[in-house]
Amino acid sequence: MNILITGGLGHIGSHLLNSINKIKKLNKIYIIDNNSNNRINSIFYYKHKQLNLIIDDLSDEKCFKQIKHKIDIIIHLASITDAESSVKNKEKVFNNNFKSFLNIIKFSKKNKCKLIHISSTSVYGSNAKLVDEDCDELKPQSPYAEVKLLEENYIKKIKNIDYITLRFGTIVGYSMGMRFHTAVNKFCYYAIMNKPITVWKTAIDQYRPYLSLDDAFKTLKYIIEKNYFDNKIHNVCSNNYTVRQIISLIKKNKNIISVKFTSSKIMNQLSYKVISKNNLMKKIRLKGEIKSDIKKIFDSLKAIN
Repeated sequence: MNILITGGLGHIGSHLLNSINKIKKLNKIYIIDNNSNNRINSIFYYKHKQLNLIIDDLSDEKCFKQIKHKIDIIIHLASITDAESSVKNKEKVFNNNFKSFLNIIKFSKKNKCKLIHISSTSVYGSNAKLVDEDCDELKPQSPYAEVKLLEENYIKKIKNIDYITLRFGTIVGYSMGMRFHTAVNKFCYYAIMNKPITVWKTAIDQYRPYLSLDDAFKTLKYIIEKNYFDNKIHNVCSNNYTVRQIISLIKKNKNIISVKFTSSKIMNQLSYKVISKNNLMKKIRLKGEIKSDIKKIFDSLKAIN
């Protein structure tokens, strides 16, 4: 089996590559990444002999010409993911993310590849009730989330393509390609650097869905090995936590941290809780612990005083 991973040098992609030998019957592995964040070090210790890294822009379909083997499955991770900064770069996010997605769809159809499409629970926006895949009150609060919803609606209309859409919760955990713009990772970084964790003052007890990197890998592994492509949307979430609960977990690794409350609304601190009603999550039974992921982040950066 040959697979293509887009955005393979990033937060999720680098963790996937670190564990990919656990997935059965893989042969050739192609990665397309534009290396815009200079994270080529993500594959320095990668041991799979069949890795083919393509440093190129996915929004230009010419990049696919460098693929010399038949691709069976695509894992589409590539996108500009920083929701907060995407507000200032709406046009750039749309041009990069959606154009890359369209090129992936075109390549998938032409070459009859199966597609694992990564979306986000951020398409729910703010919602007072517990939400599942049947929720039709979608209120994306950032250009990043708006494009993800656009992708979801687009792929539903495409015929003759086998796919699965995964709405990932906010990713938590250490990897070689990690950045510190998502909530928990950013909070950990600020605590380690003795900087105040800034929280919108009305958001301290609001819930958000989080996904452990280990659970993200477990989900991808299951889909690939079981050939589970049902052309449906699935929420993928390890736990729902409030900001207060996340700060409490961080305090288990550092007793004294500073929290700064602000009256200004902060992106990604709106409240909603996510569950999945579909059978996939019942089969996989995610068990990732955000507590352990936070500890890994602190352990990896313990040299910083």
